[in-house]
Order: sequence, then structure tokens, then C-alpha cells
Amino acid sequence: MNIVFDIGNVLLRWDPRFLFTQYFDDEAEMEWFLAHVCNHEWNLEQDRGRKFSDAVVERAAKFPGHAEAIAAYDTRWHETLPHAIDGTVAILEELVAREVPVYAITNWNGDKFRETKDRFAFLNSFRDIVVSGDEKLIKPDPVIYRLLLERNGLTAKDCLFIDDSAANVKGAEAVGMMAHHFTSPEGLREALAGLL
Repeated sequence: MNIVFDIGNVLLRWDPRFLFTQYFDDEAEMEWFLAHVCNHEWNLEQDRGRKFSDAVVERAAKFPGHAEAIAAYDTRWHETLPHAIDGTVAILEELVAREVPVYAITNWNGDKFRETKDRFAFLNSFRDIVVSGDEKLIKPDPVIYRLLLERNGLTAKDCLFIDDSAANVKGAEAVGMMAHHFTSPEGLREALAGLL
């Protein structure tokens, strides 16, 4: 069995609120900013490969009153990613110790991901990581799952994909992979116990 991890909010805790609670005293104002200025759709384009510097220029031109906070999404981005999810990292390390093949597919800007690998050594444990920003593909596009399979000579039915996004789980299942919707390390451990 090959185990294929998502990374954000499975192995590493990510939320822009970790950063922007420092910029906004008013929670409602911060939520408006994250819903309308630096929102999910905008961030997804960086995951698809757009440079953060280009994204900041585009957004600041549209919302000049928020230029400082928009710039921080790039310059202080690592504050959105404060720590690992220790319980899942422990599972990953146990799988590696048992020589279970581990891979990853992540929606992540390529430049930011390389910086993140320098911060968290366990990210070097994977046999291969498909990074959306490098491939100009994002989950749940079926092509990104097939890329991992083809690049590593894997068969979909012999893979378990783990992701905190239900849409991405369905995307993996659509190409024939088994999948686990991640909600906690404990739930993942239980799911793996029945397979390995």
C-alpha cells in the first residue's frame, strides 16, 4: 500500500488568521478582508503557480487601503503556518520507519513550498511530492493525481490518499485511489490500522 498525503492542515497547520489577527483588531473586519481581498480564490492562483509578488501588485491596485496587509500575505506568509500537526507527523515517521512508501500531493505555491521544506525536515521523508504551483495544476483536477501515479509507476487502487478537503478526497476517488477525509490524527491512525 502506498500512502499519499496532503500537507496543509494534515501535516502542517495553515490558516491566514494566525497572521491577520495581528493586523486587525476587529474580527469582523479581518473576516471581510479574508473573504473579499486575500480570499480563497485569490490564494488558489498562487497555488496554481502565480508569483506572490504579482498577486500582491494586482490585489493592492484593487484594494489600496489594504496594501500593507496584502503585502504581508507574501512577506510574512510563514506566520500563517506556525507549526506541524505532531500526531500526523508521528504517523508519517512510523510509516517511513516501516518502509511503507509515502508520497504527497499538495496545493502550494512552489516558491513558498521550498521555503517551507527548509523549516520542516520531515517534508524530506517523501519519495515524491507533487506541488501544484510547480505543475500549474491544482487538486481536485484528476490530472494532478495521475501525474503522481505516472511519475512513480503507481497503480491507483494500491494508493490511499489523505486530505482535509472533501472535494480533494472525491477527486482522488474519481481516479481510482482509496481516500481518507482527514479530520484528526487519531482518525487517520484508525483508518490506517485497517489497511496496513
